[in-house]
Amino acid sequence: MEATREMLLACILGALPLLGFILWWWNEIWYAVPVKLRLWGTDMKLPPGHMGLPLLGELVTFLWYFKVRRRPDDFINSKRRKYGDGVGLYRTHLFGSPSIIACFPNVIKHVFQSHDAFILEWPNKDILGYNSLAVVQGKAHTRLRRFVVDAINKPASLRRIAALVQPRMVAALESWASIGKIRVRNETKKFTFQTIGILFASFEPGPLLDTMDELFHGLVQGLRAQPFKFPGTAYYHACQCRKKLEEIFREQLEIKKKNMEQDRNTEIDLMDGLMQMKDEEGNRLSDQEVLDNIVNLIVAGYETTAVASMWAMYYLAKYPDVLKRLREENIAINQMKKEGFITIEDVSKLNYTNKVVEETIRMANVAAIIFRLATREVEYKGYTIPKNWKVLLWIRYLHTNPENFDDPICFNPDRWNEAARPGTYQVFGGGHRICAGNMLARIELALFLHHLSIGYRWELINPDARMIYLSHPAPIDGVEVSISKI
Repeated sequence: MEATREMLLACILGALPLLGFILWWWNEIWYAVPVKLRLWGTDMKLPPGHMGLPLLGELVTFLWYFKVRRRPDDFINSKRRKYGDGVGLYRTHLFGSPSIIACFPNVIKHVFQSHDAFILEWPNKDILGYNSLAVVQGKAHTRLRRFVVDAINKPASLRRIAALVQPRMVAALESWASIGKIRVRNETKKFTFQTIGILFASFEPGPLLDTMDELFHGLVQGLRAQPFKFPGTAYYHACQCRKKLEEIFREQLEIKKKNMEQDRNTEIDLMDGLMQMKDEEGNRLSDQEVLDNIVNLIVAGYETTAVASMWAMYYLAKYPDVLKRLREENIAINQMKKEGFITIEDVSKLNYTNKVVEETIRMANVAAIIFRLATREVEYKGYTIPKNWKVLLWIRYLHTNPENFDDPICFNPDRWNEAARPGTYQVFGGGHRICAGNMLARIELALFLHHLSIGYRWELINPDARMIYLSHPAPIDGVEVSISKI
């Protein structure tokens, strides 16, 4: 009996190295080897890299650099050290799929411009909605995009939005000063969500909007999460948040339908516009298409503006010389106004402010990774990107790589005295999928900087707070500040 146990233990211990070997190379054997065999005897090859463990892929390594070490750029730097620079392509397995990482300007630009070969493919597109602007392709995308751009990015729309949001900005800042001590991350989220709630679906501030804010926060946490749909995972929680949000919006949609029956010319917000939108054949969007796009557009507008506003306050507190110049420029234009708020035409004259806006967005890196799917096998400078593999455009690395920007971690608006080198600044994506609300985001941030700089002073309570990088970069304290009126 004793000999049997010893033999069994010896077999188990002997099998462990073999099991480890199989687990380590499983994804390589399953995904990479078939491609390599197909390319055998040709001049083409797969990009270098390793595809990690079954199911998880390189998730553990990704989390190690992003959550444990808090040095997210070293995820790419480690690949460059191990596999060489090449053309900025590396194979991996992340977010549930075999993938190719693209991290150099030229190859990212190539992917953006080859929109027939690389289509937008979110890893968890069911959270955004299968009918949303971020998910649909071809004519459906063109039709929706045209409407959204007209609704939020045209000069007339921006003028209306600027007039609507500024009183709310002023009220929010006054409220912050009356409290005296705030967490900027929480307050910019709350204010931005209230603004978008009005612009997109006519939701007034109150308990319902606060609930929706929490639900959208949960939804965003699951967008880039591993798609494990069981309780306790970010993806599962995001799906539950999505269901609850859809119920709220569906009720609002029914209310709007009744209002439109009484007044067919009613169009107050983006949801009204989506409900009345028609294609060339006179067909309207279905209820589900309206709901999917409202959820998608709120996600896109809400998180970008809130995170950028938080980082603006953080960096201006860290760089008092920048704040001094910003304040001087905005006080000067404010003194020229006899009455009312500034306009988008005034904003266009705020040269230094607009440089602060661009630098803030570059440093914020809200969209760290942009997803594409290869619709066919693509060759690029001797490397093959296999059909149906994901392409992970590592946008963050463009903005933090010292090869693209001098001293990239330094907040320096004056770097925008000259345009960035082509392909190195892609905060809103590129190609025909460039963010439809890019001008709206810039205008909102410029307006926020104007009212903040002319009327308030603030200090960081924890100037050396550690950083977190998932789901979005932020100081761990949410930028806690003391704030008061000047």
